[in-house]
Amino acid sequence: MSILENIRQQAQKLRETVELHNYRYYVLNAPTIPDVEFDRLFRELQQLEQRYPQLVTPESPTQRVGAAPLKEFSQVTHRTPMLSLSNAFEEAEVDAFDRRVCQGLEADNVEYAVEPKFDGLAVSLCYENGVFATGATRGDGYIGEDVTLNLRTVKSIPLHLPGGLHSTRHPTLLEVRGEVLMLKADFEKLNQQQRDRGEKEFMNPRNAAAGSLRQLDPGITATRRLTFFAYGIGTHAGGGVPCDKHSHVMDYLASLHFPVARERQVVSGAAGLLAYYHAIGAMREQLPYDIDGVVYKVNDLAQQERLGFVSRAPRFAVAHKFPAQEAVTELLGIDVQVGRTGALTPVARLKPVLVGGVTVTNATLHNEDEIRRKDVMIGDHVIVRRAGDVIPEVVAVVAEQRPSYARQFIMPDHCPVCGARAVRLPGEAVTRCTGGLFCPAQRKQALLHFASRRALDIEGLGDKLVEQLVDHAIVRTPADLYKLGIAALAGLERMADKSANNVVAAIAKSRSTTLARFIYALGIRNVGETTAKELARYFGNLEQLLAADMESLQQVPDVGPVVAQSIADFFAERHNREVIKQLRAAGVRWQEGDGAQQAKLGASEVGGRTFVLTGTLPDLTREDAREKIEAAGGKVSGSVSKKTDYVVAGADPGGKYDKAIELGITILDEAGLLQLLQDSHRT
Repeated sequence: MSILENIRQQAQKLRETVELHNYRYYVLNAPTIPDVEFDRLFRELQQLEQRYPQLVTPESPTQRVGAAPLKEFSQVTHRTPMLSLSNAFEEAEVDAFDRRVCQGLEADNVEYAVEPKFDGLAVSLCYENGVFATGATRGDGYIGEDVTLNLRTVKSIPLHLPGGLHSTRHPTLLEVRGEVLMLKADFEKLNQQQRDRGEKEFMNPRNAAAGSLRQLDPGITATRRLTFFAYGIGTHAGGGVPCDKHSHVMDYLASLHFPVARERQVVSGAAGLLAYYHAIGAMREQLPYDIDGVVYKVNDLAQQERLGFVSRAPRFAVAHKFPAQEAVTELLGIDVQVGRTGALTPVARLKPVLVGGVTVTNATLHNEDEIRRKDVMIGDHVIVRRAGDVIPEVVAVVAEQRPSYARQFIMPDHCPVCGARAVRLPGEAVTRCTGGLFCPAQRKQALLHFASRRALDIEGLGDKLVEQLVDHAIVRTPADLYKLGIAALAGLERMADKSANNVVAAIAKSRSTTLARFIYALGIRNVGETTAKELARYFGNLEQLLAADMESLQQVPDVGPVVAQSIADFFAERHNREVIKQLRAAGVRWQEGDGAQQAKLGASEVGGRTFVLTGTLPDLTREDAREKIEAAGGKVSGSVSKKTDYVVAGADPGGKYDKAIELGITILDEAGLLQLLQDSHRT
């Protein structure tokens, strides 16, 4: 086989591959490779045909713009072709573009209109005498699909131009060109609806917009929140349309109530182009819509006409693409990381790949359900996405490239860090480690929670100090806090003797607490402050709680099967019990009762009653009053209702006091509350 014949076959194979992905992207709206991969294949074919022009064929994808229209839609022939733009990826290519333009115009400096490059579906809107008449997709650039009825459902597209129907100041014919897209927020809502219905999610907003616009039933399109942005004018007849500069055309479209990019500008020379590129790149993640680059157009329309076109693109414009946010690579393995809260997260270990200008070797897979939903297997070729500072993620599998040795991932049933049991509770997507008090991965989070205000309330034990205590291996579990001395603390960064003294004093003070606070401080999954109080009230002492089985736990108010399972799993871990034992040995104490005593409290004048606190009390803080009421078996609510038994009012009580008067609820002052609590205690 001759070298030329070999190259001919190579070119033909590339054409077939590009056409296949063209079909999947434009017709099926189901791409299987990211845009960057398609661009690479297209450029490879383009370069091959440039080196060997005798290989160029009329049906080559380099000689046309897009894909054929769907047969289900009527066809529309564009009055003037909707050509695509040439791409630039490097700054040197932008310099070369500016140089060619200057040479073609015999000018030293050229003015450009610049704007974001929307990542949507190109469409043409035709207005006849100011009324929206027909709308079509770009199709292959010459013939598109008639999607007029669907486009009429897009609320950002004017059905008639301002100034009244058939206004004489409008052109008799105006063809507006632009992109239909889906805003990021609307895309998230759509995918949430897809998840709720158990249906397949869309890969990206562009894909969702294309699929929504090209529905055979316009009623379906109407349910999707699509948006239109204009970027230019095709054919027009009659007066009113600016004929001098593209920037003036955009201002004109804005005056006709068409959405246009607010970020558009006019700049000079290659330096101006690149400055705009970097400015838009910096704000890319904050934009409400997806863009994949910026577009540069010679601003002067007469100069555009002089420069003309090459076979498939204008010479006066170029799209400067951002570094690809998606790429294809091989999934080498799946590791499991344990987070600060004990969540086990599967992480893809990847063959290094450049995504968004950064080499990516790891990407999140979120959870076990996501792995199953995306049908990810170890050994697959996967599409990896990275947007700005967001953690890279695996978005899809290239199924056609799955190797025979690909294997499924199985989530471990034990924590890979500490060896404790890993459980996934009903209704949750995340598997979690149950070794909360001793798992090294959860150490900092466990200590911060233990010391928090509503737990053991250790003042001064904040993020930075906990960070140092753990990083220097001074503290491993909450029990180690009670072994700390001033010397150990004073030697740490930003800790003088006075600060160390204060922290040691706060730790000593925390030894005296309540059972409810202690239970809450343990950081048991699904056990918040209210549940901790109910557990303390019901069981009365820690021993009974430790011995409780699932059935006993579910007798506690507001404790269902999921919460009960969390509690049982936590106390089933030997290491958690050992830390609790060490805490008690360190002198952490609280007043304990028994179930009978708690039942007695419940039968008292306060037990089971609902209180609301309002205004400023003379001596008690809100927290003090709450604790006294709850210790006597009462409940404290934040709002007044018919179910409220008492309102405790201090100075400046506000609307809660007025509502209590209106509903005839008993109002107590601080003295009245203390008397009620004292009487309740006697009973």
